[in-house]
Formats: sequence, structure tokens, C-alpha cells
Amino acid sequence: MDILIKNALILTMTGKGVGAISEGYLGITGNKITAVGPSIELPAQAMEKVKTVIDARGKVVMPGLIDGHIHAMLTLFRGLAQDMDDWMHYGLAPYLSNLTEAAAISGAALAAVEALKNGTTTLIDFGFPMPSICRIYEEIGLRARVASLITAVPIQMEDLPPGELYSFDEAQGELLFYQNLALIEEWHNQAGGRITCVLGPQGPDMIPRELLLRIKQAAEDLGVMIHMHVAQGDRETYQIAKRFNCRSIPYLHQLGLIDKNLLAIHLTEATEEEIAIVAENGVAMVCCPASIAIIDGIVPPLVSFLEHGGRAALGSDQAPGNNSHNLWNEMKLAALLNKVRYRDPKVLPAWKALRLATVEGARAVGLGDQVGSLEPGKLADLIIVDLQQPGLVPYLEYPVRNVVPNLVYAARGHEVETVIIDGRMVIENRRLMTMDEEAIVSQAQEAARSCAAESATKILALNKGPAAMMHDGLI
Repeated sequence: MDILIKNALILTMTGKGVGAISEGYLGITGNKITAVGPSIELPAQAMEKVKTVIDARGKVVMPGLIDGHIHAMLTLFRGLAQDMDDWMHYGLAPYLSNLTEAAAISGAALAAVEALKNGTTTLIDFGFPMPSICRIYEEIGLRARVASLITAVPIQMEDLPPGELYSFDEAQGELLFYQNLALIEEWHNQAGGRITCVLGPQGPDMIPRELLLRIKQAAEDLGVMIHMHVAQGDRETYQIAKRFNCRSIPYLHQLGLIDKNLLAIHLTEATEEEIAIVAENGVAMVCCPASIAIIDGIVPPLVSFLEHGGRAALGSDQAPGNNSHNLWNEMKLAALLNKVRYRDPKVLPAWKALRLATVEGARAVGLGDQVGSLEPGKLADLIIVDLQQPGLVPYLEYPVRNVVPNLVYAARGHEVETVIIDGRMVIENRRLMTMDEEAIVSQAQEAARSCAAESATKILALNKGPAAMMHDGLI
């Protein structure tokens, strides 16, 4: 073994629950898990050949977290589009028009650091400029599944008032489709297989029908998934109804896109009938509970989707309208919001939320054969969480193990002590081992200040949301 972790409470996420092993050990050789079991069964001779031994008494060892949907490039705009209507048009878009490529890369690097330090080992990113962002993920050590954003709607969303039918820029759509294909050619299965690619149409309302059909065909030819916002809001529903006299999911069903190759993001506006259609046809869902709660005031239909047998993951989405890339936050809010929605404390229990962020999330995004659980033969993507942090004490195993509820309802991310990805120590004792964290944070802060200054005139003239609150002395 290259790494041996012993005396830990191991949550393997195998079986139907969390697969707990008390006083367990886990061995890593190269980039794979080679042994898992009770420490009492650890052969004495195995200790003699281990390069690194970690005594994890008082700690949890569990699979790394899977963030099923993130717009890392937008992280520079954290906290700038909350508590308002039409957040995309009047909150985000005025800043986005001044986002340079260098600034977007700085934002993605910041998101990567934040996600890693909170225990995310795999993320599904959706944006631009993806080739440069892939280089960040390669260097920092993340596992990433990436897509270049494809849209035929002009990027300057503030020029498209809500309620008006979009005018497609077909040349832009073609260019961005080509860029996504080029990304796949350059980066699919790179960095030792850590970086893989998918196709990323922004949404059915933002892609001409003919281009969407070509994206579908390309996905089939290349053997990659389609990662797309679906039924994400009333704006999309309105646009599809005006163009095709139907709703998004029936429209996509007509085009043959409602199948196991689709990773559908949000499904916020889906009806019960539509949820049944997507789940029963093998579509996977990514639920972003914090983002949708903040920007729409809606609880996505996650529980209904699961009841129909659907595969689902959790995602942090974007920092302008969520504020964090922290899967502990998403687990807690997914559980709490659905308990409130159904007025039932038994809905979406902690163990289920933890599975959505690990083993079930990995299956949903198409990586279930590689990561998401701790068992021999799988890639060594795992985290060590310190249960001795005040917010997780006491940790008990008898008569009831309280660790899983406390992880989901109390952990904040700082309790993640160690992050191992592909058998490599990426975070050790809360310290990033692969890149200069201080420089990343400093560069992102400076890039955000510059972009904000460039956007100030437009933001103040709009006087919407946070800008209006600031004008009134409220924030």
C-alpha cells in the first residue's frame, strides 16, 4: 500500500445505506482503493510496507463529494444577485458583460479551492473559457467533467427584457458548438482520466431546434452525455410555449432527448406528469436546492423524482445567486426544504442526502463505476472529516450512531481535514498542497474589484436588487 488509513469510522456508501465500518481501515495503492475493512482484520505484515500511515481515530473517512452542477467562472460575482426578481437579467448580466477571460479563470480557480476545501472531489462544470479552466483543474488535482456553454442567445442578457421572445444568433450558436467539440477533442479523458467532457447546451429555449438535434447526434457519436438546464424557470417555459406551443419536457421528448444520456439540471418547473416522464426514461437530475431557493423561492421536485425511480445528484450551481460551492450546505438544504415542502420530518433523511452527494450523485453524472463509494477497485477519491470539531461533538456509535445526521445537518465544511483524489493528497491538514491558495484568493479579489468597477455605472443606473438596497442604506 502507498497510503493506509486506520482506526476510522468508514462510511463506504455501499449497500442501501451508508455502509458504516467502525474502527475501520482503508488501503490505497497507486490511484485505487485496494482494501477496506475492520482494523482488527488488518494483517500485521501490511503495516511494514506502507509508505504513509494516517491514524484517523475520531474521524470519518468517506467518499469525496460530487458537485453535479457548477458555473465556476461566475464565482467572482458571489453575493451580487440575491433577493431580487429577474436576477439573471438585472443582477448577473451587467457584471457578466465585463467578465474578461482572465477574470473568468480567476473565478474558476477560486471555486476550485473553495470546493476542494469543503470536500468536493468531483465537479461538473459548465461555462467558459473551458480549456483554460481545465488546466486549472489539472494542476489543482480535481476530478472534473466539463462542458463549454452552448447558447444561440446573445450573452448580453440585459439587452433581452423578460417576457420578450429571444432572437437567436445562429452564428454564435455554431461557434460555441464547435468550441465544445474542440474541448472534447482536446480534454476528454485527460489528466490521467480525471478530466472528461460532456456537451453543454444551455437550455432548450436557448438553442435552435436544428442545432439541438445536431448536439444530440454528436453526443451519440462521441459517447458523451448532454448536460443541460431543463424546465429551469418560467422564462424557459414561456419561450418554448411561444415557439412550439408546448412545454420544455414534451418538446425535448419529441426530439428524442429524454433518455439516459441527458443530465437535466434543476427541473424546477416540471409538473408531476413531466417528472414521471423524465425519471422513467432514464434521465438523471441535478438538484441545486440553495440556488433555486434563493433565486426563485422554489423547492425543486427532487423527492418526487426519486419516488419515480430517478437517478439524482446535488449541485451548488453559481455563487452570484447561491453564495457558496459547499455540498454540505446543499445536503442540509435539500433535506430541510423538502421536509418543509411535504410537512413531514421523515422526508429525505440524512443518510439519503449523504448518498445523493456521493454514490448516487456519481451514478447520476455517469461516473458511478469509478467513484462515489469506498470499495476495492474504485478510484481513491475520499475525504477525512474531523469529528472532534466542536460542532460535530459528541460523536456516538451506541446505542445510536449520530454521525451521519450531524454531518448533514451540522457540518459546515471546515471539518474536512484531508482530501485525496486519484490516490494523491490534495488537501492535508486543511492546507492546499498543489497550488498557491493565497495567490489564487488574492488574484480573484483583484479581478472581482476590477470587473465591479467596470460594471458600476450600469448597475447603479438599473438600481435593482442589492444596488437598490444599498442606495436605501439597507445593506
